[in-house]
Amino acid sequence: MNNILYLPNGMEAVEANYSEFPLEEYNMNPFIQALPPLADKETMIKKLMFPITYKDEEREMESVYRIHMVRRLFNYFQPIPIHLEIWNTIISLLYQGYMARNPFDKTYRMYVNSTGKQIINRTFDINARTNFRTTASCATLIGFSGMGKTTTVNRILSNVPQVIVHNEYNGQHFNQIQLTHLTLQTPHNSSLKSLTLQFFMKVDELLGTNTFQKHVSRNLSVDAMLPLMGQVAHNIGLGMVVIDEIQHLQNRGIQQMMNYFVTLMNSFGVPILFIGTPASYAVFQNEFRIARRVSGNGEIIWKNLQNNEEFQFFLESIWEYQWTKKFTPLTEEMKNAFYEETQGISDLIVKLFANIQEESITNGQEKFTVNMVKKVAKKKFKLMAPMIDAIKSQNPFKMNQYEDLRKLEVSLGYTAIPAEKQNIVFPKEIKQLAVDIEKKQSSIDRNARKTKKKNDYSLNDLRALLKKAKKENISAYELLLKSEFIDDMSIWQEGDRFD
Repeated sequence: MNNILYLPNGMEAVEANYSEFPLEEYNMNPFIQALPPLADKETMIKKLMFPITYKDEEREMESVYRIHMVRRLFNYFQPIPIHLEIWNTIISLLYQGYMARNPFDKTYRMYVNSTGKQIINRTFDINARTNFRTTASCATLIGFSGMGKTTTVNRILSNVPQVIVHNEYNGQHFNQIQLTHLTLQTPHNSSLKSLTLQFFMKVDELLGTNTFQKHVSRNLSVDAMLPLMGQVAHNIGLGMVVIDEIQHLQNRGIQQMMNYFVTLMNSFGVPILFIGTPASYAVFQNEFRIARRVSGNGEIIWKNLQNNEEFQFFLESIWEYQWTKKFTPLTEEMKNAFYEETQGISDLIVKLFANIQEESITNGQEKFTVNMVKKVAKKKFKLMAPMIDAIKSQNPFKMNQYEDLRKLEVSLGYTAIPAEKQNIVFPKEIKQLAVDIEKKQSSIDRNARKTKKKNDYSLNDLRALLKKAKKENISAYELLLKSEFIDDMSIWQEGDRFD
């Protein structure tokens, strides 16, 4: 058990308590040994779970109190399999990133001292080759809005002390403050300067230091501040940086910002976790150096829950928290209604469940039905209705209208992924066409492939649709419209469209 300490600025820290690991490479490094022991699956689940206060007798209390009790649902956290995957990714990033940054390693100390002198003398070149071989890497967590990406990461990191104070290690004096993780928000304008200033301010807020006052000046460029940022990272033993809302880089400054992150990893050995919506996927595809690192160390795609055992488990886990006087059982019809109105977005599931209870308590019915579920969803989710309808359609072109829901398969390309592995529900005739083509391709051998007819087109080739339209004796426009590849533009033919 770590002893709690308080820094001069009032922030909480823990005294370093060193553990021995079965992994030899994790020992003899105080930064790693001061971290919590690695957790098995059962321990992860216990640490992630956040049940809420609930007593059966509370259901008999006055409605004015029960409405407030329903709000407890917004703090509920139920681990599901993807949470364990995210846990393993984050912990691996953190532990591996420290391997090359052992403060008792002579080579690393020489590198830090040499780099520090160059930064002070303003001779540090971020592009120069060094003998420092980083073990830092990066990972991405990309998912629909409302799935709980940031909440999950914060929940996992809450199990790692953010500030650790070292005094002595293996009988040697070791006066060091270790900041294990730091979360930054991507600026809306993709400003590197804003991100850098945010870094210094967050460090000062947590540790009570004066790095902002010491390193930031009006005339100092971003290129000059980056080495200073790296030097601070060395000085405080920074474990990893979490960059949230990475999709804001879509607008401008992608190349410059990516160079910034690569330098942070290569020159200063700080691992990075990117969090964003599907709109951010293009950022990594366009930057090979980042994509290469991400693909090898952790790329988690978090889509909405499918209407299967996982969704039912999540719904059942919150269903017991009912503050209505009459308990409503969870039937198959009720499960389907909840999925229909939320499409497996975890945040919407909880909000709908809470809003239904509030409605039931307020109107005095003290129970709810499937019809009430639909009615409350229509009333409370008005702004989200078009997005939910887009998810229901599973049409990538409709979903692509909303950056938070963008189908990743569109950017990856259909030809790179077999149809059966794509999580896309095609219109009936297009889906059948895909199956027929794949069966035909798998049945022909190498010799037959040489004599393949020129008009055997692939699934995403519009010529295949033109051929199908000709067979059905309808226009290509009608078939594209029927297959939901294009929208009905007849509305633009009506008058007063420029009013």
